[in-house]
Amino acid sequence: MKEIAPVTLELHGVRLEPLAPHHAEGLRAAATDGELWTLRVTSVPEPHDVDGYIFKAYEMRGSRLAFAVVDATSGAVIGTTSYHDIVPAIGRLEIGYTWYAKSRQRTHVNATCKLLLLTHAFETLGAALVGLRTDNFNHASQAAIERLGAKKDGVLRHHAVRRDGTVRDTVMYSIAAGEWPETKAQLLYRLARHGRS
Repeated sequence: MKEIAPVTLELHGVRLEPLAPHHAEGLRAAATDGELWTLRVTSVPEPHDVDGYIFKAYEMRGSRLAFAVVDATSGAVIGTTSYHDIVPAIGRLEIGYTWYAKSRQRTHVNATCKLLLLTHAFETLGAALVGLRTDNFNHASQAAIERLGAKKDGVLRHHAVRRDGTVRDTVMYSIAAGEWPETKAQLLYRLARHGRS
């Protein structure tokens, strides 16, 4: 797998830009749209913690590449997503740390972001496998991952601490390079049904 370097990706009015300090105010507004930090099963920062969230993503460079999700028309930051747990030696990475402003959920945004990230991972970087993970109680996220065509690998029990101090089980999914053509066809079909072709 090629080395992962900062890159900007754009499609269907959605732009992924390397997350940087100048995205902080927009990320605060996105988190406030739906008060996303109050959701127990996500890791969305509280508005006053956004600068620290961006700094932590920056500190994780090498194992994580974070993106701001931007509305290409208005320039508004509408969320964030990342490549993470990057293991070039075996061609593996994961997509996660993903959240969107409530007003952008259940729109074409998530499918577009996944199409951009998966296409770049498989077709440019040469990834052998892309993983995705979520909280065992985040049923909406599990459904969204399954709609991508990802295969459920299993559950890591007692795996990570939630912000409320409880310990979550983590549901693991993956898409292998050989499965990418069918997954891509399904994503393109879904986007075409949303009028995004």
